[in-house]
Amino acid sequence: MKIGMVSPYSFHVPGGVQFHIRDVAEHLLGQGHHVSVLAPSDEETPLPSYIESAGRAVPLPYNGSVARISFGPVASSRVKRWLAENEFDVLHVHEPSSPSLSMLAMWAATGPIVATFHTSNPRSRAMQMAYPMLRPGFEKLSARIAVSEDARRTVVDHLGGDAVVIPNGVFVDRFAGAGPRPEWQGTPSRPTLAFLGRLDEPRKGLQILTAALPAVLRTHPGARLLVLGRGDAVEALGALADDPAARDAIEFLGALDDDAKASLLRSVDAYIAPQTGGESFGIVLVEAMSAGAPVIASDLGAFRRVLDDGALGLLTRASDPASLAAGVVAALDDPAAARERAARASVAVRRYDWSRVAAQILDVYETVTIGADKVGEDPRLGLLARWRPKAG
Repeated sequence: MKIGMVSPYSFHVPGGVQFHIRDVAEHLLGQGHHVSVLAPSDEETPLPSYIESAGRAVPLPYNGSVARISFGPVASSRVKRWLAENEFDVLHVHEPSSPSLSMLAMWAATGPIVATFHTSNPRSRAMQMAYPMLRPGFEKLSARIAVSEDARRTVVDHLGGDAVVIPNGVFVDRFAGAGPRPEWQGTPSRPTLAFLGRLDEPRKGLQILTAALPAVLRTHPGARLLVLGRGDAVEALGALADDPAARDAIEFLGALDDDAKASLLRSVDAYIAPQTGGESFGIVLVEAMSAGAPVIASDLGAFRRVLDDGALGLLTRASDPASLAAGVVAALDDPAAARERAARASVAVRRYDWSRVAAQILDVYETVTIGADKVGEDPRLGLLARWRPKAG
C-alpha cells in the first residue's frame, strides 16, 4: 500500500505526535508498505529518507504547550505539489484541527483520507469557534482515529461525529531489552527516580516534583532525581533556592537519544509522571512500563486508563506535591510491591506494541480504500485557491 502521512508539527523539536508518526511509518515500511511523511522542519534538522520537509515552522502556543507549525501560501503550495507527485492509496493526516500542514492537506485532497486526533482539550472554545470553517474538510474524512478515550471525547464534543480509539504505540522490546547503566542504577540507600519532559512546560509537572522532593528526602536522604529533557535547568531549580540538599539531589541529563532514554528507564527505581493536565494518553508511561520501571503518576483520566486505575502503577493527586511525595515514599518503602506492579505492567503493556497498534491502523486503511480512487487534488480548493502563489 502507498501511504502518505502528514505531521502538523516540526521534527526540529520532536514530541509525542512526531514520535507516533515516525514509529508507525517505520513499522509499516518494515512490513513492505511505501510510506512518505510530509512535515515542517528546519534545514539543519536531519531527517530519515521517508520524511520530506515542508520548510521552516513557526512557534504557536497550543494546548498548554508550544507547537511549531507551518501554515500559509508557501506551505499549501508544497502540500499540493507533494500530493501531485505521489499517487497515494490513502492519506493519513494527524491533528487536522490545528492550523498546520495537516489541515492544508485535508482541504487540498480527495480520496481516502484518515485523520488521527491526539489532543485532549474538553473545554476548547477555539475549537468550537473554528468548527464552521473546519467542517467542510472534516466531511471529506473517510475515517477518524483517536489515540485515547479522552481524545475521542474531544472529537465528539467539539467536532461532531465519532472516532475509533486506537492507542499510541511503542516498540516494547526496544525498552524491555535495553541495557541498564550503572551510573543511573540505584541502591537501597541511594534509590534513583526519573522524570522525562520539557523543563519549561508547566503541564509536565516538574515544578510539582521539585516541590515534593524535600519531603521524599526526609525519609530517603540518599534519593536522586534524574531529569531528562530540554530547558533551563537553573530556572527549574529556582523553587529550591533555600534547599541545597534537594538541589544537589537533582541531576539534569539534557536531551538524550532513544537508546539512552530506554537505558535510563531500565535503570531507575521509579519513573515519576507528575503532569498537571492536557494529556490525552501518556506514551511515556507506556515506555516506562515497557522498560520495567515502577510508575508513579498523576491521577489524570488518561493516566488512570493506561495504569488500569492503579493496578499497574501508583496514582497520586494531580498538582499536589504532598500526595506525590507520599506516593514516592510508599514506593521506595515497599520495593517488592512496586516491582510486583511493574511486573504486571510489563505484561499488560504488550497491548500497546506497534505490532498490534499498527495492525489496527492498517485495518482502517484497508477499509477506506476498498473500491476507492487514489488520493488526488480537490478541484474545490476553497480557501487554498486564494493562496495560490503568483507567477514571477
